[in-house]
Amino acid sequence: MQIIDGKSVAAQVLEECRAEAADLLARGIKPGLAVVLVGDDPASHVYVGSKVRTCLDLGIHSEKIVLPATTTQEELLAVVHRLNRDEAIHGILVQSPPPDHIDEDTIIRAINPCKDVDGFHPENVAKLTLEDATGFVPCTPAGCMRLLAAAGIATAGANAVVLGRSMIVGKPMALLLLGKNSNATVTIAHSRSRDLPAICRGADILIAAVGRPEMVRADWVREGAVVIDVGINRVLDSSKKSGFRLVGDVAYDEVAPRCKAITPVPGGVGPMTIAMLMKNTLQAARQSIS
Repeated sequence: MQIIDGKSVAAQVLEECRAEAADLLARGIKPGLAVVLVGDDPASHVYVGSKVRTCLDLGIHSEKIVLPATTTQEELLAVVHRLNRDEAIHGILVQSPPPDHIDEDTIIRAINPCKDVDGFHPENVAKLTLEDATGFVPCTPAGCMRLLAAAGIATAGANAVVLGRSMIVGKPMALLLLGKNSNATVTIAHSRSRDLPAICRGADILIAAVGRPEMVRADWVREGAVVIDVGINRVLDSSKKSGFRLVGDVAYDEVAPRCKAITPVPGGVGPMTIAMLMKNTLQAARQSIS
């Protein structure tokens, strides 16, 4: 059984980004990423801080904009429009989720699709569907594909099951696996699917992205399958100083022995998301001069 080390693969991606950032800088382009955070969600603050530190380490200009939870949608849109006009900013990311009174879809659509490094704007969704390489691929699914490649997992002809149908992971993941570079046979399963365990047992490659702690059990996974666990869930654990521990959507201890390869949580898909965000930011900077 192979444990797919996301930290190691992410480090490789970041070294590629470092070299590309240096090349752009030598050509007079300083890549820039703006991250907008509305409210005081602790997890979001940690995640945004990690993005800013990674930019600094790679030589990418970063602008961190923290707005109070009382920020109106119009005020947030004004910030987005300003960043759209800012030539020093190549990528814009509004941290999700925003407060309940903010219509996230409206904010996503307001971002210039050429700066939408999250890959959520309808124009980039369409480009992903059309396999247009000028679009931005959502970071987590892109990271999953990079992990499969790094682990030497052949996707062509494989039966791939994507458990989850969100626009952030499930749907773009399915499109990537279905595309001409992957050639997998893809099933999308979700909470309304009949007999989920049986569907998952049919997978050569199982992508678990449903957001339910340890939902996928051993009897859901066939012997020799590859499992990519996208879930990051907090569960109470009084033995931990923090009072909780992180688990995936897969019951790792019981599923891992059945697998050909599996990602752990933490240390699997998580590190890849920020690494692929840096890749997208550099792509945006490169395309801005082409």
